[in-house]
Amino acid sequence: MENNIHNLSERDHEKITTAIRAAEKKTSGEVYAVVAHQSDDYFFVSGFMAGVWSLVLGLIVALVLPDIRAIELAIALIAALASFLLVFHFFPEWRLLFVPKSLAYRRASGNAVRQFLAHGIHATSDRSGILIFVSLAERYAEVVADEGINSKVSQDQWNDMVATLTSHAAKGELSDGYLLAIEQAGELLAANFPPVKGQKSELDDRLVEI
Repeated sequence: MENNIHNLSERDHEKITTAIRAAEKKTSGEVYAVVAHQSDDYFFVSGFMAGVWSLVLGLIVALVLPDIRAIELAIALIAALASFLLVFHFFPEWRLLFVPKSLAYRRASGNAVRQFLAHGIHATSDRSGILIFVSLAERYAEVVADEGINSKVSQDQWNDMVATLTSHAAKGELSDGYLLAIEQAGELLAANFPPVKGQKSELDDRLVEI
């Protein structure tokens, strides 16, 4: 998922809002959608990894060129690290190249949980809220469900929704991925939390971009 192919238009937002409202007409549950362009700035993480790489390269140089003086090696290491930091400062899109994928996924997952709590999805009356979350830079998607619905739905069903999001986002069809995932979420909620007459939506019916 590259950021530059996922610019969501006003029309995309309108379609997603319409899809959320259509899904919620069939259930007393709640669907919320968030897309993050990036879940961390990764400056310190990438700087640390660059420092490790510089030390490793310095060790290799010391082994290959045993006559190199310590002061010369130290200066070279400092220059290399300073160069990396300057690149990361002026070209932040390069930082993730130095970040382990597992760590990037953990940061994105942590952001998903923060968004779940920050938007009050955990505070719905039936504990039946679902967050559909994508973090573009990390190429990460997750569905965070409250305990009311999570206890009634298998992990495979959540995985299917994530697969829908990621497969469409990989093709530059993020909006379509959200529309299908929202439809799937609505079906799961409707099967477990039928609509209640007169009940109003407890959350905003929209996609939040951060």
